[in-house]
Amino acid sequence: MIHPTPPGTRDVLPDEMRELRALAAVLRRAFEGAGFGEVRTPALEYEDVLRRGDERAGPPGFRLFDSEGHVLALRSDMTIPIARVVAARYSDAEPPFRLCYFAHAFRAVERGRGQAAEFLQGGIELVGPSAPVGDAEVVSLVLEALDEAGLRRHRIGLGDASLYPSLLERLEVPEEDRAPLLERLGRRDLVGLEERVDRLDLGGEARELLVTLPTLRGGPEVLERLSGSLAPAVENLRACYELLSERGVAERVILDLGLVLELGYYTGAVFELYDPAVGFTLGSGGRYDDLLGRFGRPLPACGMALHIERVHVARTAEERLR
Repeated sequence: MIHPTPPGTRDVLPDEMRELRALAAVLRRAFEGAGFGEVRTPALEYEDVLRRGDERAGPPGFRLFDSEGHVLALRSDMTIPIARVVAARYSDAEPPFRLCYFAHAFRAVERGRGQAAEFLQGGIELVGPSAPVGDAEVVSLVLEALDEAGLRRHRIGLGDASLYPSLLERLEVPEEDRAPLLERLGRRDLVGLEERVDRLDLGGEARELLVTLPTLRGGPEVLERLSGSLAPAVENLRACYELLSERGVAERVILDLGLVLELGYYTGAVFELYDPAVGFTLGSGGRYDDLLGRFGRPLPACGMALHIERVHVARTAEERLR
């Protein structure tokens, strides 16, 4: 008789478990060697704490009640809990704060979609340094940590969460039409995005800009295509790219002007990690300068989380190719 596990969960057996622990140990040494101290937070948080961190998010995937009737939820990522920790436990300390973590996160999935409802994240959060200096530190450390973990083909997409919303505002797109456009952009549904743009009845130049911007990817030359009200986001990307060049990792960076992440707290640079050996992202992150202020201590911050099991699969796939 086979007793199934809940959708999106799985058992990990000893051979794979040893490899996952070894991979996490390499990443932990890289993070701690760069001055990032490891923290642990509860898997359960009060639901209103998670909502305070991201008001645009829907209901948590897993909710329950404690004995006093409070609504609890399993965390879906570590950024909001760490923002809470910094505001509460470091209220009188002087930044910067460099924190890392290795912890399970939980998200609801649809049966049969092959997505993980429980997964191990390893990541860093840098609180205090502003853009672009903090962004470059996070990106370069993650790329170097993955080098030490044995990956050779990984690349990181670098975009800006404020870019497309700024364009929508500049073109005076009605508020009620902006969220559907951003939702399709976040899913990389460029066909659906174009269909929604066509419903707006904009002029030819405005329509072309909304449809073309998400397709612009490459080196710093793609930034020359934008100007005007988009200049601040473009200048931050240009400055970040230059800092990454100085750190010797720019060859692994792809500027992606259509990159948008689903989490609502990102305010500036956003990152997404790829490896051509596999067909899925290995991690993501970005700048969230408004998040800590929601918990009582306004500070600039950015971070990035790696999906450890996916990194493990990518490393194995690279080894087979080699």
